[in-house]
Amino acid sequence: MEKQSELMTPAEVAELFRVDPKTVSRWADNGKLPYVRTLGGHRRFPRKDVMDAIRSSRVPKAE
Repeated sequence: MEKQSELMTPAEVAELFRVDPKTVSRWADNGKLPYVRTLGGHRRFPRKDVMDAIRSSRVPKAE
């Protein structure tokens, strides 16, 4: 798998959870969802962590 496809944008994560991308950013700020920063400073979410969060219901589906 390519390295780039292992990371998801806030919009991609938001689509999975059916929430606004700003909600995903709040979850990241509150430590509910791990993320990394790109060299340009953008947030990216490891696909494995997002899928784990979905399976464990660690992140609420809506705020």
